[in-house]
Amino acid sequence: MKIAFLGTPEFALPSLEMLAADGHDIAVFTQPDRPKDRGHGLAMPPVKLIAIANGLPVYQFSRIRDAEGVAALRGFAPDLMVTAAFGQILSAENLSIPKYGCINVHGSLLPKYRGAAPIQWSVVNGEKITGVTTMMTDIGLDTGDILMQRETEIGENETAGELYMRLSVMGAALLRETIAALEDGTLTRTPQREEDATRCGMIKKFMAQIDFSKTAAQVHDLVRGMNPAPTAFTLLDGMPVKVYETAKCPDIECDHSCARIGECVIADSKRGLFVKCSDGLIEIRELQFAGSRRMEARAALNSRNMLGKVLGQ
Repeated sequence: MKIAFLGTPEFALPSLEMLAADGHDIAVFTQPDRPKDRGHGLAMPPVKLIAIANGLPVYQFSRIRDAEGVAALRGFAPDLMVTAAFGQILSAENLSIPKYGCINVHGSLLPKYRGAAPIQWSVVNGEKITGVTTMMTDIGLDTGDILMQRETEIGENETAGELYMRLSVMGAALLRETIAALEDGTLTRTPQREEDATRCGMIKKFMAQIDFSKTAAQVHDLVRGMNPAPTAFTLLDGMPVKVYETAKCPDIECDHSCARIGECVIADSKRGLFVKCSDGLIEIRELQFAGSRRMEARAALNSRNMLGKVLGQ
C-alpha cells in the first residue's frame, strides 16, 4: 500500500520500521530539524534518521496545513496516511487526500487522555491500566472513530520513559493489525463516547516541582511521570535538586509524627533518604544536586548532611 507516514519522535519509530519491513511504499513527513542543546548545530527528528537509514523520501514542514505541505502530500498521492506523534494538527484538506483516510497511533485508551503527553499524564495521575489506540483522524483533537485498542498494566515503579517505549512497540503491532483489517475489508469503526473523554495538555517544566504536602503515592507518581524529562525536582536551601527515583515506604520504622512536610527525617548512607509527605514517608533513591552529577541518594549522603533539612524551600 502507498502510505504517507507522519511522525517525529521516538514513539513513531517502531511503526515506521514495521511499515518499511512489511514492504509498503512509504514517504515520510516530519518536523523540521531543530537546534541542538546549547546551539551546537541542528538535530534531525528521530523519524528522519530512520527514514534516511531505510532509503525513504523525507519531507519536512513547519505547517503541513500550508500550501506546500498539501502539495507534497497530493504529489505523493497516498492510499493511506498514518500519523504517530507527528506534533501538528492536520487540516480537512490534508485529510481529504488519501483514499482510505488517516490512521493515528495514540498512546492511551481513547477517549481518555486526548491531546499531548498522554503517556506521561497516565503515570502522573497514578493510572493502573493504559494502552494504545488506532483511530481514524478527523479535524478534532483525537476525536475520530476508534479502530482497535490494546490494554497493558502500568508497573508500580515504571517510568513514563519506560512506558513510552513499551507503548511505541505495542502501537506498531496494533497498526499492523489495523492495516491488515483495512486491506481485507474487516476493519470496523466505533465512535468515541464524548461523555468519557478527558483532555491532557503539554507537560511544562514547572509542573515537575514536587509538592510534599501530597501523599507519598502522588509524589512517587509525579517522579515516575516526569522521568526522563523534564525530571521532577525540589528545592534545598533555594537551589534545585532533581529527583529521578523514589519508592513508597509505608512500613518504615520511624516516628515522623512531629516532622514538617518535606523534612528529611532519615538521612544517612546506610538507610537512605526519607522525606515526610502528607500521609507518611517517601524514599528518594536517586537525585542530582545543582552543579553535581546524578547519583544514588545513599552515596550523596556520604558527603552531605540532610537530616532535618526541609525540601521545597
